[in-house]
Amino acid sequence: MEHAVKAIAEPRRREILRLIWSRELPAGHIASHFAVTRPAISQHLRVLKEAGLVSERRDGTRRLYRARPETVAEVRRFLEAFWDESLVRLKHAAEAEEHRKRHHRRARRRDAP
Repeated sequence: MEHAVKAIAEPRRREILRLIWSRELPAGHIASHFAVTRPAISQHLRVLKEAGLVSERRDGTRRLYRARPETVAEVRRFLEAFWDESLVRLKHAAEAEEHRKRHHRRARRRDAP
C-alpha cells in the first residue's frame, strides 16, 4: 500500500491514471499529453506499474497501459480510514466544546444575582 500511496502523490502520475482509467492507451499517446520527455513518462508508468496501479500489455512492439481500479479502490479505502478517523476526532472535539460552553452558561446563570 505504501508504494501505491507514494506513487499517486506525484501529480503527473495522477493525471496518467485519469487518462488510462477507462481505456487502454499506448505509452506514446500518454506521453503526448505532457510537456516532458517520453522517457520521463515511461519512468512514471514504471512506478505506477510497480505500485500495482497500472497494468501493462504488449501488442507487438507497443506497450499498452490501463489503470487497475481494484488497486486504486484499495488505496481509496486506506486513505478514507484516515479521513473517517479525523472526522470522528473533530466530532468529539466539537461535542466537548459544546458541552463546555453549555456548562459555562449554566454556571453563569447560577451565579447571576
